[in-house]
Amino acid sequence: MKLKHPLPPFNAETAIYKVQAAQDAWNTKDPHKVSLAYTVDSEWRNRDKFINGRDNIEQFLQDKWNKEKDYKLQKTLWCFTDNRIAVTFFYE
Repeated sequence: MKLKHPLPPFNAETAIYKVQAAQDAWNTKDPHKVSLAYTVDSEWRNRDKFINGRDNIEQFLQDKWNKEKDYKLQKTLWCFTDNRIAVTFFYE
């Protein structure tokens, strides 16, 4: 498994870089590429829907972007510690 850099511990520069890289990946609207940023056993919640595992994440994103043709995500670093990053985000 290829690790996504930068890895913890984070500083202001690497945290901002990581957030921008995530935003760029999501805006490709490539479900496979985005799903690889998450662990195989990731668990997501989207409103009332629960999505478990990378394959289901990929399918969820495929369905989402088939409907949302003009999807664009913007992420902003909210705060970070040495090993965690929190973001605010919006999409249209």
